[in-house]
Amino acid sequence: MAEIVSWREAEDEPVPISALNQYSYCPRRCALIHIEQLWDENRATAEGRIMHERVHEQDRESRGDVRIEYGLPLRSLRLGLIGKADVVEFHRVGKDFWQPFPVEYKRGKPKHDHCDLIQLCAQAICLEEMLSVSVPTGAIFYGRTRRRLDVTFDDALRLETEETADKARRLITAGVTPPPVYEKRCKSCSLIGECMPKTIEKKSSVKRYLTRMVDAP
Repeated sequence: MAEIVSWREAEDEPVPISALNQYSYCPRRCALIHIEQLWDENRATAEGRIMHERVHEQDRESRGDVRIEYGLPLRSLRLGLIGKADVVEFHRVGKDFWQPFPVEYKRGKPKHDHCDLIQLCAQAICLEEMLSVSVPTGAIFYGRTRRRLDVTFDDALRLETEETADKARRLITAGVTPPPVYEKRCKSCSLIGECMPKTIEKKSSVKRYLTRMVDAP
C-alpha cells in the first residue's frame, strides 16, 4: 500500500470531492473529466444534475430539533478536498450542541461498490475538520427507491476514503489518463463515446501482439 502524502506536503491543487466518487468507479473516467476536461450527459447524469440543483436551491430550514443547510461548502486542508454537501442536517444533542449529519442525493439506487459511500465519508471528514466535531454517521437518499441508506463512517471506510483521495490527487496531478479496461458498467457510463473502451483496448491488444511477434527470436 502506497504511503498517503498529506495535501500540505504535496502542495497540489485541491481535488473536488466528486472526483473521489469518479475515481472509485473508474480511474479513467476520473481522468477524462478532471485531466482532459471531457463531459457528456446521458439521461442518468442529466436527472442527477437536476436533482442536485433543486436540492441546492432550497433555503435553510428548521424542524424542531433539526436545522437543515443546503449546498453547504466543504473543504479539508488535510486531504486537499473541496466541494459542496447537498444537505447537512444539524440535530440538537443536549442544550448547546448540534450534531452534523450529511445527506447526499443520488438519482439511482444503492450500488455494489463503495463510490457513493466514499463521497459521503469525504464530506463527513471535511465537516469534522471544519467544525472540530465527530461525524460518525450520514445517509444517502436514492431517487429511484425514494429511501435513505444510513452510512456509518467506520475505520475501514475512512481509510478507503483517504486512500482514494490520495490516489485521485496523484492521478490528476500526474496528468496522465490511464488506458481503458472494458467492463459491464461501461455501458451505463456517460463518457463511453469519448472513452471508447472496446476500440482502444482492442487496438492496444493488437499492438502488444505485434510487438511481441517482432521482438520474438
